[in-house]
This record gives sequence, structure tokens and C-alpha cells, in this order.
Amino acid sequence: MATSEAGEKIGDIKFNFRVVHDALNTSLLEDNDVGMDDYILGYKELYNFFMLMGKVFGFVASDVKSKIEILEEFRKGENGESFASLKKMIKYESENDLLKKKDYVSGSRTLLRLHRGLDFIRSFMYKLSELSDEDKTHAVCQEAYNSTLANFHPWIVRKGAVVAMYALPTRGALLQKVCGPEEVQHALDILPKMLQVAGEVYDRTEKCYTENDLHGLP
Repeated sequence: MATSEAGEKIGDIKFNFRVVHDALNTSLLEDNDVGMDDYILGYKELYNFFMLMGKVFGFVASDVKSKIEILEEFRKGENGESFASLKKMIKYESENDLLKKKDYVSGSRTLLRLHRGLDFIRSFMYKLSELSDEDKTHAVCQEAYNSTLANFHPWIVRKGAVVAMYALPTRGALLQKVCGPEEVQHALDILPKMLQVAGEVYDRTEKCYTENDLHGLP
């Protein structure tokens, strides 16, 4: 049985659209804020999706895993309450001049990388929802990637990712692989709602980073 670089048995991993929907939906707080714990929970499930896609998204999966772990450590730390939500985190790191401190791993910078990944995955899944089960998925995956994550990757990574995407199967085969044959219809039923919630989380995060002029965090 194949294993990931982190040691997980791929055959033991499954992806559930509803878990993502429920976690991201719960992360929507008052005052257009986003709760960190539920954001992380939703992203952990998205990590399963990347893992199940194999080498195509291996470069994304490893990065996602490390970013999730960084945010989890902040939540467990002595200042954990300052990282309970998106706005609290940015406020704390801004007021303490931590955003560009060289020997400090910024939570705001870390989440910005996950935010960009969410843009890619929701774009890809939206395009998937418009395909039939017989349609190949590589073209829509390339379109989603080129309009989102590719803007932040060096040329060699972009080239390798786009070439690897040619190996993607049809929509039907892809959904069976990531969700399991018995769960495909359930996945398609919840997908529109999941995309709506993911869009709301993305928009709130995007607005917060824009208002605080943080899109250029190094």
C-alpha cells in the first residue's frame, strides 16, 4: 500500500465534502471574522484531498501540512487566544510588530499561504461541478491552477505541476478515488453548499488582508 512522505497510508485516507462544509461554515463568526480552529479543521480535510490526488498535488500537500501545524502550535501556545480568529491574529501580530520580524514565523503569513490554496481548490472544484462524469479533469485543473496558485510559484514548479495534471482521470474516476464509490452522489449533493461556504470564508479573509495591506507579506 502506498504511503505519503509523512507516513500516512494512502488507502486509509478518504475525503469528505461535508466535513469541509461543516467546518468552514462553523468558522464564520460575527463581525465578518473567521474562527481559526474550524478553519484548520476544514483545511485538514482538504489536505486529504490533496493527498489522494497523488503526485499531482504532492507539492501542495506537503506545504499545506506544514502550515496547518504552524497554526496549531500558535493555538496551543501561551498566546493561543490571540490566534483564536483571523482578526485577532492579525491585530495581535500587527500591534506587536511581529509581521515582518525576521526570527518570527508569522501566523498571518502562514494563513495567507493557505488562503491562496483555498482559492485554487474552490476554483478547481467549481469547475469539476460543471463537468460530466466522462469528462477529463486535467484541463480545468490547469485553468484553476494557472489563475490562482501559479501566480505565487516559481517557473519550475509551475511547469512541473501543469505537466503532472495531464495524468488526472475523468471526473467520475476522480470522485470515486477521493470519496469512495458509495459516497460520490453525497459528495455531488453537498458540493454546491461547500463551494458557497468556502467562497464566504475566502472573501472574508481576502477583505481582511486587503484592509490591513498584508497581501505582500514576505
